[in-house]
Order: sequence, then C-alpha cells, then structure tokens
Amino acid sequence: MTAALIIAVTVLILDQVTKFLISTNMVLFEDIPVISGFFHITYVQNTGMAWSMLSGQQLLLSLAAFAAIGVMLWYLMYRRPDRITTISIGFMMAGAAGNLIDRLVFSYVRDFLNFYIFGYDFPVFNVADIALCLGVGLLILDAFLEERKEKAV
Repeated sequence: MTAALIIAVTVLILDQVTKFLISTNMVLFEDIPVISGFFHITYVQNTGMAWSMLSGQQLLLSLAAFAAIGVMLWYLMYRRPDRITTISIGFMMAGAAGNLIDRLVFSYVRDFLNFYIFGYDFPVFNVADIALCLGVGLLILDAFLEERKEKAV
C-alpha cells in the first residue's frame, strides 16, 4: 500500500503543479507550439471527461471519482495486490484525485497537452489523464501476464 500512496502523492503533486503553472501563465485557449504540427501547449478547461463526454456533469463525475478512489484504497488495504497492480492503483488514484481536485475547486478540469497525430487533433489532456491511462495499461498488462503464467502451468 505504501508504494501506491507514494506514487499517488508524487504524481498528484506533479499534476497540480503543472496545472497551476499553465493556468497562471496562459490565457484560456492560448496555444504555444512546442513541435509545430505535432505537440502544442494549449490551455483549455474541460467540464466533462475524455473527449468532453458527460460535459457539465460535475456532480456525477466527482462522485464517480470519490467512489473509485475509495474502492482502490479498500483494495489496497484488504486484498494485498501484487506489485504491478499496486503500482497501477497508485497511478489511477493520482489521476482520479488530480482531476477531482480541479472539479471541486474550479468546476472544470485544466488541460494543456495537445498532440496532432497524423493530422488528427487529439483531445487536450493533462498529467492526471496520463496517470489514469498508465494505471489502466498496467492492469491490462498484469492480467495478460497472469493469464500467460496460468497457461504455462
């Protein structure tokens, strides 16, 4: 559990510091090309979740984040997960908490990482979103490795 909390707190601090720096040094919709046509820093405010789904549903999204964090804490305390699952939960808790803080304080999530992939303007995201994706990806990897291990026996 300690490893998950260390990861969660570290990533949460990184998320909140980067969001603070962006929101205090840029105006809404300001766009700074870092690698023109591929990666830009673009400050936007998202009242939904990924791809602006459930836009404006702050209460629902906040309750879902609280519930998810609670379930993950319970799982860490009572299930004693393996190393990869523990790490993945740390990332997912940080991501959920980072965006939850924004929802509670601002009623929107501060996003700023903007990639253009093969001409497609991917939705703008933040460090918390990266943490959520890493956590889910690690869970999928862990499930795959466990399945391979069971088949080998």
